[in-house]
Amino acid sequence: MMNENVVKVLKDNMWDLATCTNGEPNVVPVGFKDVTDDGKLVVGDVFLETTLNNIKANNGKVAVSAYNMKTFEGYQVKGTAEYVTEGPVVDKFKAMAEQMFHGAATAKGALIITPEKVIVTTPGPENKKVL
Repeated sequence: MMNENVVKVLKDNMWDLATCTNGEPNVVPVGFKDVTDDGKLVVGDVFLETTLNNIKANNGKVAVSAYNMKTFEGYQVKGTAEYVTEGPVVDKFKAMAEQMFHGAATAKGALIITPEKVIVTTPGPENKKVL
């Protein structure tokens, strides 16, 4: 599911994180993010208020889309997110936010996303293939 190509695209490119509740979709760009060694996606919560409300309302269901703008290689990852407010992953995002915003904003927590399905979004014959 999360082969090396998927992980590379996720690690090297921005993500769009999508949630939905009551028929109202929400999507946000994500820069504070990573892929763990065990294949989970992690997102730092700096400005995720609507996203977090949607996750609470929809049992944690999320989708992440990432693609390489030069090659168009891309993937959509669907999964379930859990919110944490402490631990090493939160500390990492707090340090990243401090470096970028110099104290004007901080990471309040992190989403830990367990992938359930990976779908190819690359144009071509593999498009829509489930890995």
